[in-house]
Amino acid sequence: MLSAKSLFQEILDNDESFALFCSIAAGGESQGGWENARIAALVPPDQRDLAPKITRHGADEDKHGRIFNALMKKRGVQPVPVPPETDYTMLLERGGIGLAHDRLRADRPLTVQDIVTYLAHSRVTEQRASEQMDLLRRHFADHPDIGRAVRMISDDEDNHLAYCHEELLRFAYAGHGRAIQHTLRACALAEIRIYRDVSLAVMAHMGGILGWPKAKSAVLAAGIHAVYAWERFAGWRRMVSLEMPERRDALGGPATPAPEYA
Repeated sequence: MLSAKSLFQEILDNDESFALFCSIAAGGESQGGWENARIAALVPPDQRDLAPKITRHGADEDKHGRIFNALMKKRGVQPVPVPPETDYTMLLERGGIGLAHDRLRADRPLTVQDIVTYLAHSRVTEQRASEQMDLLRRHFADHPDIGRAVRMISDDEDNHLAYCHEELLRFAYAGHGRAIQHTLRACALAEIRIYRDVSLAVMAHMGGILGWPKAKSAVLAAGIHAVYAWERFAGWRRMVSLEMPERRDALGGPATPAPEYA
């Protein structure tokens, strides 16, 4: 029987598929770390109080990248090139979601609207990350090899999501509500399409590595398309709602250190 747990267990048990999974994850997290570091450096003067939280966000993403690389090192496998069609972060940027990298490389301060765009983009993508890590946490929190990493990253992603809710509400109360809702909706609709395409690409590569029969690959592809259809119809709305989180000031302190792996 196909299930999220059985599929990930297959990927985890094979060195080649495990290396691809960790390489994709590490690359995305490291890219997120760079983006947040640049945004923190370019925060407009009247929003400087936000810079430490953005810095913490980036430090967490960098830490996650190091964790995935450490898991590969512990396993005795090498990172592998990330196929472009599986690069979620790059495809979001190419799709115009979030702040363009050319803008982040420029040494001029961002605007308040840029910060709203960054937070809205993060609100959508951190929803996805939080849900994915919650799924892994439910099934693999006690796994001897990846359990600690899963628990730590899951906690961080929940903090990131809470931070986005709180800061976007602050900007909404300051009069940016309409811009926030417009940006959130555009980001969510683009993200669900890119997530579908990336999911199909990742499953195709994993199927090639693991020798999945055509019938199994077809069932998985149909499931991905079904998820997209639901998200396109109604599921995207969970990515655009805003409510004050239980975790207040979730990124107000220093980043927790990554676990040590022998």
